[in-house]
Amino acid sequence: MSFGGFTLTAHDIEILGYVSAGLGILMLVMHTMIPLRITGVAHNIGQICFGLLTGVWPIVIQHAILLPINLRRLSQMRNLIGQVKQVANDGSQTMEWLKPFMDSVTARKGELLFRQGDKADRMFCVLSGRLSVADIGVDIIEGGVVGELGMLSPGQTRTHTVSCAEEARLLVMPYSRIEQLYFQNPTFGFYFLKLSTARLFENIAQLESRLAASNAELDRLRAALPA
Repeated sequence: MSFGGFTLTAHDIEILGYVSAGLGILMLVMHTMIPLRITGVAHNIGQICFGLLTGVWPIVIQHAILLPINLRRLSQMRNLIGQVKQVANDGSQTMEWLKPFMDSVTARKGELLFRQGDKADRMFCVLSGRLSVADIGVDIIEGGVVGELGMLSPGQTRTHTVSCAEEARLLVMPYSRIEQLYFQNPTFGFYFLKLSTARLFENIAQLESRLAASNAELDRLRAALPA
């Protein structure tokens, strides 16, 4: 039998079938997503070729549908890893690369997103509007992220109360989805932790700066008091 300009024997076709079946088994034991998708693409191509050579059209149709799906998922994951790696290396700390994996919601003015001490189970990214962290006097505006550090805190509880200072469009991502991405690709997990830790240190630096300013003001007031 000729295929693509090559003459194949029945034995060659049988070997192709075994190799393709082996790739399908290999997919089931893989733990990380990019190698799994690459193997899935190879399995799809092998099954399409095997189906064409043997005239088993249901196999051809099935894997002709699965092939573009695997290619698309592979491209998404590679793009995600590339974006998070670039952001982490640039030190910009933005999390806009997570937008394709987040759900859009609208929050009304005055609505409470969560209270201090609540169980933390999701993070938020502000598309428009303004959120308020009243207990520390901080506003979160467009492009800002809140709630991601709860995933890393002991007991996963909220450390602040956050409400909507004005109507806001938000993107929401459950921690369970972050965990899925983490386990599917450890590289994503590494850079996500790197970014989250950088944001934590930034928050600590801001608090230290406010504390230093408060101490300086107290020293000034004490100096102004009569001896």
